[in-house]
Amino acid sequence: MTEIREFHIAVDEADVEELRFRLARTRWTDQVPGAGSRYGDAVEDVQEMARYWAEDFDWRAVERTLNAFPQFITEIDGTDVHFLHVRSGNPDALPLLMVHGWPGSVMEFVDVVEHLRGDFHLVIPSIPGFGFSGPTTESGWHSGRIARAFAELMARLGYERYGVHGNDAGSIIAPEVGRVAPEHVAGVHVTQIFSFPSGDPAEMEGLTEDDFRRLGVLQNFWETMSGYAKLQQARPQNVAFALADSPAGQLAWTMQLMGEPAVTRDFLLANVSIYWFTNTAGSSARLYYEDAHREDVPVEPTTFPMGVAIFADDFQTIRRFAERDHHNLVHWSEFDRGGHYSGHEVPELLADDLKVYFAKI
Repeated sequence: MTEIREFHIAVDEADVEELRFRLARTRWTDQVPGAGSRYGDAVEDVQEMARYWAEDFDWRAVERTLNAFPQFITEIDGTDVHFLHVRSGNPDALPLLMVHGWPGSVMEFVDVVEHLRGDFHLVIPSIPGFGFSGPTTESGWHSGRIARAFAELMARLGYERYGVHGNDAGSIIAPEVGRVAPEHVAGVHVTQIFSFPSGDPAEMEGLTEDDFRRLGVLQNFWETMSGYAKLQQARPQNVAFALADSPAGQLAWTMQLMGEPAVTRDFLLANVSIYWFTNTAGSSARLYYEDAHREDVPVEPTTFPMGVAIFADDFQTIRRFAERDHHNLVHWSEFDRGGHYSGHEVPELLADDLKVYFAKI
């Protein structure tokens, strides 16, 4: 099954009305008076966002935005893969595969398209099990298998040589594409390199004060924000029941990682709505389980050209550990603004860095 079919988003109005119906009848949890966000998202914050979702948010505008781009779907390795395919006016432009993360979607890159389409042929897929790719129906869809599917996608499109960019989970999948298709990948660019201390005390010797600051950022995130990851690595099905049934639950589960003021309300709700209408909360959560239980995790360092862009309010990659795991790290940029969704927050900065990196290699 190698057919590539055109794809158009058109959620039934009955599904939109059911969403509003469910939001209006949410049974809200209690909250300790004065606790604010100490235990998680404050009830009043989620209530206000749910009200906006039901009364003011325009899903049809999201559809129009995405449908303005050429979209397609194809079956690879037994599952559907949805993707945007925006060709450059320059026929000699470098193809660029852009991979989103969780709880994001192809919406992560919508705002950066206009900044990049003059220099790249853009291929922006929905990760299998996410969004418009629809739920996966079998086990084993870890980052390596996803990377193989994306390499097959680029081959079907006729691209012999291409670059790869990734954010969040995409920053894990993108280097995997370089591993599985080294003869086709010109270079990989990510916004995070998830390289951490191995436990060897010798690795800690000579770390700078700034390195320890970065470790502190990572440690704080792990201690205060990583509950979603631990649950999805261990028992993703448990939370999937709640997320598939309750839009308010899906909203709060997303807000813990994607909230104001870093992103706009409409960006947040566009992503939440995509998960809701496609019922992919459960299958997307399984990626964490599959990666945590994968048996063929590559251990050797990468050797293809690698670049990283680090934004001020995001994970803080530590160069020593990044170079340990990636032996051809040729590009390192740091910015004093922007956060985890740089393609939405500061698209011009991300676009410029991608242009600089791929021109360099």
